[in-house]
This record gives sequence, C-alpha cells and structure tokens, in this order.
Amino acid sequence: MKIDCRTVGHFQENCYLVVDDEAGRAVLIDPGAEPAVLIELVEGSAATLEAIWLTHAHIDHIGGIRGVRERWPVPVFMHPLDMPLFDRAADAAAVFGLPFDRPEHPMGTLADGQEMSVGSLRFEVMHTPGHAPGHVVFVGEGMMLGGDLLFAGSIGRTDIPFCDPAAMEQSLERIATLEPSTIVHPGHGPSTTIGRESETNPFLNGAARLIRR
Repeated sequence: MKIDCRTVGHFQENCYLVVDDEAGRAVLIDPGAEPAVLIELVEGSAATLEAIWLTHAHIDHIGGIRGVRERWPVPVFMHPLDMPLFDRAADAAAVFGLPFDRPEHPMGTLADGQEMSVGSLRFEVMHTPGHAPGHVVFVGEGMMLGGDLLFAGSIGRTDIPFCDPAAMEQSLERIATLEPSTIVHPGHGPSTTIGRESETNPFLNGAARLIRR
C-alpha cells in the first residue's frame, strides 16, 4: 500500500491518494482544489483511479472533483446527510470570493459500517457527525482517513452552519476507542496517531478518559 498527500487550495486542504501497488488500483480522498495537481498525482502513481471518496462536502474538500472527473469519470461516494452542504457549495465559495466548478451529484452513498475497498485494501466507513451532518472517516490498514474530525492538537470547527457540537463529542468518543497506533491522516495539517492525540489533544483526551473508565 502507498498513500500520498497533496495540500491544495486556499484552505490548505489535504487530498490523499490511496494506492494498492500490487493491484495497481487507487482512490482519491477529498479532492478539494487544484485538479491539475491531483491529476498529476494520480498519473505519477501509475495506478488506475477507481473512485473518489468524500469525508464531507465542505467546499475545500470537493472543489477539485469536477476537474478530476473530466479526466477520469469515476464514481463519487458521499454520505447522503451532507447533500445540503454539497448543494450550497457554490454559494459558500462565493462568500469567500473563490472560484468553484460545481460537480455533479455523487452517485455512490456511504453508510456507517459499510466496507469500502481498493484492490485488496479494506476500510470501514464510520459516520462521525459534528463538523458536518454526513461527515465520515475511513478506518483500515492501520490508519484513519479522518477529514475534519480530528487534527494534530485540535478538531474540526463546530461553529459554522450545519455543525453539531454534541454530535462532535460523541464522534470523538467513538474514535477514541481505536487502537492507539492508528495513524490519523487529517484534512488539514500533519498526520498524527490516536494514541498521541489521546495523550496530548485536550479535545480527544477527555473522550479517551471517558472510554477508559
């Protein structure tokens, strides 16, 4: 397995390419902007892009979809509860004065407990609302592709439309049960681990303590 990251766009969002080297298959997680950069990333992997998986539908995570799909018309998977955010993305981009190429609606849905695969790699979908109603993370192969749930030393915002602070607390409690060695690849900032954040991140530290009681 190989995982490669490109940080793109005004909001410096992390887009990940997950590749099964043996099978020569790949998926793109959260293509947020700069599709030319992401196309170059995929082409450089020499793998066949099979799909796009979305952790959620904020503009900085979906802005590159249209450009990527013009090169490879692959299916896009998203939790349906984020469709209101997806539909309002162009308006949100306008607030920031940012260009936005509106993508077609996702054609694949994600649900809690669903298994997603690329080649022989397997990931479980965990529905983790709070930052967004349909926010999900992908857990498997010793890692969590975490979107804007958990960052190194922080968490995703819960003070913008469609957020839910109480749901965020429950989602953090849930991921606090993952193996401490689980590598967290977040939507912004450097990668970390569940163990490190359980010890040092005040937002996850409290959740981890609740779990250990």
